[in-house]
Parts: sequence; structure tokens; C-alpha cells
Amino acid sequence: MIKSYIKIAFRNLRNKIAFSIINITGLAIGIAGATLIFAWVQNEYSYDTFYANENSLYKVWNRYVTPGYTGTGDVTPGPLGKALKDEYPEVKNTARVYWSTDRLFNYGDKFIKAKGNDVDKPFLSMFTFPMLEGNAVHAFDNVNNIVITKTLATKLFGNSDPINKLVKINDKDLYKVTGILKDLPGNTQFDFEYLVPLRQNLFGDNSWNTGNYYTYVQLQPEANINKVNSEIKNIEIKHDPKTNGEVFLYPLSKMHLYSRFDNGRPVGGRIEIVHLLLAISGIILLIACINFMNLSTAQSQKRAKEVGVRKVMGASRTSLIFQFLNESLIIAFIAGLIALIMVEISLPAFNQLTEKKLTIGYSDPLFWFGFIGFIFFTGLLAGSYPAFLLSGFRPVKVLKGSNLLTSAKRLFNPRKVLVVLQFSVAIVMVVSTIVIYRQIKFAQNRDAGYNISNLIEVPVEGDILKNYDAIKSDFLDNNAATAMCKTSYTVTVNGSTSSGFKWDGMQKDQENLSFTRFGTSGDFVKTMGLKLVEGRDIDFNAFPSDSAACLINTTALAQMHIKDPIGKLINGSEKIVGVFKDFIIQSPYANVDPMIVFGSKNWAYNLVIRLNAGNDAAKNLEIARQIFKKYNPAYPFSFQFIDREYQQKFNDQQQTGSLAFVFACLTIFISCLGLFGLASYMAENRSKEIGIRKVLGASVAGIAQMLTREFVFLVVIAIIIASPVAWWAMNKWLQDFTYRIDVGWFTFVAAGSVAIIIAVVTVSMQAIKAAIANPVKSIKTE
Repeated sequence: MIKSYIKIAFRNLRNKIAFSIINITGLAIGIAGATLIFAWVQNEYSYDTFYANENSLYKVWNRYVTPGYTGTGDVTPGPLGKALKDEYPEVKNTARVYWSTDRLFNYGDKFIKAKGNDVDKPFLSMFTFPMLEGNAVHAFDNVNNIVITKTLATKLFGNSDPINKLVKINDKDLYKVTGILKDLPGNTQFDFEYLVPLRQNLFGDNSWNTGNYYTYVQLQPEANINKVNSEIKNIEIKHDPKTNGEVFLYPLSKMHLYSRFDNGRPVGGRIEIVHLLLAISGIILLIACINFMNLSTAQSQKRAKEVGVRKVMGASRTSLIFQFLNESLIIAFIAGLIALIMVEISLPAFNQLTEKKLTIGYSDPLFWFGFIGFIFFTGLLAGSYPAFLLSGFRPVKVLKGSNLLTSAKRLFNPRKVLVVLQFSVAIVMVVSTIVIYRQIKFAQNRDAGYNISNLIEVPVEGDILKNYDAIKSDFLDNNAATAMCKTSYTVTVNGSTSSGFKWDGMQKDQENLSFTRFGTSGDFVKTMGLKLVEGRDIDFNAFPSDSAACLINTTALAQMHIKDPIGKLINGSEKIVGVFKDFIIQSPYANVDPMIVFGSKNWAYNLVIRLNAGNDAAKNLEIARQIFKKYNPAYPFSFQFIDREYQQKFNDQQQTGSLAFVFACLTIFISCLGLFGLASYMAENRSKEIGIRKVLGASVAGIAQMLTREFVFLVVIAIIIASPVAWWAMNKWLQDFTYRIDVGWFTFVAAGSVAIIIAVVTVSMQAIKAAIANPVKSIKTE
């Protein structure tokens, strides 16, 4: 019997080739889209969950309480880690991590720059990255030991054994290789090629009111996280009453997906994108199944007599249901195989879009078990409605030639409802895509507060600091730059925050105010292209005492409530010499934080250079390369264009927008297949009516318009339903941005117009085909 069902199924596929292709294509696209999303979601959930101590690892956060708002930050003071370990028995281990640093490696005739971190000794015991050679416990017994990844080891030492070999770093310090790590997987927040031990007192280890580190904690297995958090809450205040931070531990495994805080509490993060894409995958698959239902029921009149004959010959309804479900499962499995081909073809582009290295686990039995189960479920879902509909036909009516579909007018409504649902979802996704791109454009057009063009950053390394004055002089003499300064951090990220500042007239509610801190060698305003509101720039040549000078931004001025700020003192010694207009250093979607820029000749990890806009950029960079080769010969010239760094602030939202666009297109395409199916059904069901209208003189255009009008009406209903849903969803999404657009009525007009045009084009093809058909043939058939 099963063999007979399979033969009949393949016969029907062959006899109705166009119908079969549309059905299989729709299901294949739905399955392929869902498979790609599931692979992405699985990768997102796997972040930092592969450590042996996964359930006991936490990151230390600070909660800053200010009037009306509570902020959070994960940059912590140096003494915190040791204090947690010493004072709380629930804490098994702590490790501080200093942010990523590029260093120059030299072995033999090889010079390679690599990115890595300074970490405390317990780091490798807490985070069990696979070590190919060496001992994780003793790898950092000496401050001049180093652990490197397999890739970096190959670059430096080729195929020779790197253990115990000496490598020179930054052209001065010799480090002994004591461990080789397997290259880091893509599903971790860490990104390093080497690790070196943190040296004591290197980055302000003893200061409780300056954050320079990320601090990680491993708790004892029996520790209660809520109890620990309540105990450590005021540890910073206990050690330094001038601080204002409340400490809490946050699970490392949640950092990737639940890293957004609002008013001091976790409120979500990337998990919202995960949920969104899961919902989209379910919607795409559901729409593909709906298409199958629509296309199958559109062909049901042709199979009615088959059902009648089978029932007269003794076939039960159960056996007919089994037959039709068998056909849908065969189609689903064929679609599944084609979907795998689609996945393989589109995976490289999908990886590029999501900036991941996803793979499909074809060698994993669990993958095939899950995939086959998924296909089986899809086949049952898609085939259930047609199976029960077709098996319910009465043989007497069928064999008499009654048009069952015309008599069962109640069956029209479900199909129309499904098409409305399909286009409602498609319109919501089109609106979402438009809003996301408008929001990105809105933020990109926001005044950055400084001139980001012709501005580069160069890391301070080797002899740059020693030869800074000569480097600056050569740049200016060669007309390659118009200004230059040293800064304590890169100007595109918030390098350091501090609190505890004092000034005359400070109110009680201002004691907890946190500031972004910067240091500069002078000419900061000139080099950055900032706009001075009051006062002057820091200038050590004109004002040698500017080591005790500082600049503040307009947000700091407003929150400090200082009148006539020029000449006022901060902390009793730092004199305000200028106020500059806010510039964006963190998210372009958020408000700018208060900032203080201190004058300092030696607090320098970065050079900012304003290239001469009157020269060709390539010429300026070639001069720069020669200058740095002259004064810092041991290091290759490396730089970053600040405008490119600034554009990276939009990457996450651009990725979301691109994903929304791709899946909106898929949703629309599959919805059009559904619309085509319903149009096919309507044309077939009304063939006699169309034939009579043509005999009575109706034109092709008139008939096409009559058939199209109904579908446009369905799309208009979809627009009415989708608009408030899209408005609510996009307003909720925009709430995450302080600096945001209004959704605007024209967004819905644009999305609705796109939907109507697509619907008209899709339906018109089938409507015109029905309108030009020979009326004699359709009437005779009836």
C-alpha cells in the first residue's frame, strides 16, 4: 500500500510540474531560511559556555547611583579583584584583564604585530581554553612568560617547537613562551593572540576611584550568587568612601545575550535580536506551509473525482488522509534536500552578513535527527489541512460533477485570511526595514562634534614617545599635517571613567557624577577640530603650567552647574581653561557623557594627527610612513582612519537592518507564491463565469481588473492590520535609543505601496492568463 502511495505521489508531481515546482520552491526557501537562522541562534547561545567552570564564572560590574538615574559599567578599579579574593571566602579566584593591546613581536628576522591582553595569573585556570602545549597553572609563574595561540606560534616559529623559546616584544623585553593555546573559537567575547602576566603597579593598581580593568570572578561551587552580591555591594565604598560604585557580579554566560542595562538593571540586549530572528524563522516557515495549503487546495477540484472513485471502491477516510499526508511528506523531504543545497550556496554570504563563521554539522548524527524531525513536522503541518479537506469530499456529489469548492463557500475565508496574514507579516517587516535604515541614517547624519575627515590615530609604541617633538616637527615642516597631539586613549571609545571630583559650589547630588577622562599633550581642540565654547585649548608651549590645566565639555558644564567656568578649580588643583562642545565618543545613538581632558605630556598611548586636507591622502601617508621609519625604525607604520573607526559604531544596527531586509524579501517572495496560489484557485473556480462574461462581451482588461480587485482588497486589509502592529513594534525598538527618529506616517505609505504593487504584479499574471483563455473550452468543460 505504501509503495502504491509513493508511486501516486511521484506521478502527481510529474503530471503537475508547475504546481510541484512552486510548492517545493516555497517550502525549500522556508526550510533554508529557518536552517540558517537556527545555525545563527545556536551560535549565539553557545557564547562562553564551553568552559569547565562555566556556571561559576562572573564578570564584575559597577552600579553608579546618580539623581534620577542609575548607570552601570564593567570597567573596574585595580584593587578590587584582590580585595574580593581576600575578604570573601565564597570567591575562589579572581582575574583582571587589561584591554586589548597591540605589541610588536620579533623572533629572528620576523617582525609581527599581534593583539593580546595583560591578565592575572589565575586567568588560564578560570577560563579553560584548550592548551596544546604547556601548563595552565604554571604558565605565568614569571612576569616575563607569555602564552600564544597556535596561529601566532606558526607565524613566529614555523614548524619548530616554540616552548621555552625567547621572543622580543616591543623591541626591548624578552618573553619566554610557556604555553600554546588552541586558536580561540568564534563564540567567545575574548579576542587575543597572546596573553602576558599583569605587572604590579603598571596601570594604577592601588586606585579605587579609577577604572582600568575588567575583573572576572570564579565562585566556589556552593556559593549563592544573590548572597554574594548583597555582601560585596559596598566593597568599594568600604575601601574608599570617595567612590560611589555599588559592585555586583553578573554571569559570564549571560554577557553576550543579556548585556544591556537600564537604570542599573539588566533589561535585555542581543537576546532580543535572537528572539526576533527565531520569530522570523517561524513566520517564514509558516508562510511557506500556508502556501502549500493554498496551492494544494487550489488543485483540489481536479482531484475530487479521484477521491470519489477511491471511496466508492472502499477506501476509508483515514487511508485517504494517510495518502495525502504521504504526498506532502515526500514534497517536504524533496524541499528539505533542495534547502540544504540552498544553505550551502548561501552560507558564505550569510556568514559575511552576520560576521560569523557558521558551519552546518553534517557529520553530527544529532543534526540529521533534528533536521529529519524538522522536515517531518513541516510536511505534516503543510499537508494536514489539504489532507483533511480532500478526504472529506462526498463521493455522490463528486461523481455527479458538483463543484464542491463553489458550494463550500466557507472554505474561501480561511484562504483569504491566510493571505491577509502573510501580507500583514510582510508589511511589518518592510516597515521594520525602512525604520531601521532611517534610524541608522539619522544617527550617521548627527553632528559628531568634531571633524572626522583627514584624521588618523597612531599607537604610541617603541621610540615614538621619546621622539614625539621631532615627529611632530617633521610632519608640520613637510606640510603633511596641520596639527598633532598625544592622547591617553583612542578618541573613538571611552577609555576611562572616574568619579570623586570636587569643585567649588558642588551640591550633594553631584558627588556621584562620573566623567570620561582623557589626557592630552596639548592642541587637542585644534587637532580634533572641536568647537570651543569658552576659553582656550591646552598649550604647553604658550602655557608651561598647563600640566595643571583641564578642558571640560558642555555636558560636564551643564551637570556641574558652574557659572563662569574659566579659571575654576577641580580637585583644588586642576584649572579649567576651556569648554568645548560635546563630541561623540561612545554610541551615536546615546547622549554624550560628561568629559574632562587633562593636560599631560606623558600620559600618552595614542597619537592623533590632522592630515593636511590640501594634499592627496596617499602623499600624506607616504610622508608619514617615512617619518615613522626614521624615528621608530623597529616598528612597522600602523594607523587607523578615525572616520572608518567612527563608522564601525553603526555595525550592529546595519547588520540588523541587512538581516531584516533579506528576510523581508524572503517573506514577500513566499507571500507572493501564496497569492499566486489563491489567484490560481480563484481563476480555476470561476472559469465558467469568466467564459460567460467573455461571450457577453467583457474585455480582457475588465476581467483582469475584476480578478485583481479582490486581491488588492485583501492587501489593503493587511495594511490596515499591519500598520498599528508595525508602529508599536518599531516604537518599542526605538526606545533603546536616546537619539532617535519618529516612525512617521510616510513609512507606512511606502510599505503599503510596495505591498500593493507587488500584489498587483503577482495576481495580474494569473488574471490575464485566465482572461485570455478560450471561453468555449471553459464553458464546454463545465
